[in-house]
Amino acid sequence: MQIKIINKSQHDLPNYETLASAGMDLRANLSESRVLKPLERTVVGTGLFIELPVGIEAQVRPRSGLAAKKGITVLNAPGTIDADYRGEIGVILVNLSHENFTVNNGERIAQMVIAKHERAEWQQVEELTDTDRGAGGFGSTGVK
Repeated sequence: MQIKIINKSQHDLPNYETLASAGMDLRANLSESRVLKPLERTVVGTGLFIELPVGIEAQVRPRSGLAAKKGITVLNAPGTIDADYRGEIGVILVNLSHENFTVNNGERIAQMVIAKHERAEWQQVEELTDTDRGAGGFGSTGVK
């Protein structure tokens, strides 16, 4: 699939690091480093603008290494970029650690996954089909 992209950063375009990678790393596009204090959040621009085909979305997700090692994650994960959005791709980062974190220009801050999606058409009914699970919610299927 080809996707139109404008790159206003000085960084390379996002790319797949391995043949089986689902996501492409997004890099911070900053004129100066930004300190993210514990429990603080900020929107970090990427300098990227994309034009997705209808029926396709881009999902912005945390980088697992940054989350596990530094406690930095994407606040609204996954963030959704709709096909009709033409603004800059921004990443809402939050610092869940107890230490300041410095976001530097060019740093890999998130990953982006391109995915197909469906549009739902509601069919209003009076009852739903029974299942073994029924209305069992959070944790109802056990922990093992």
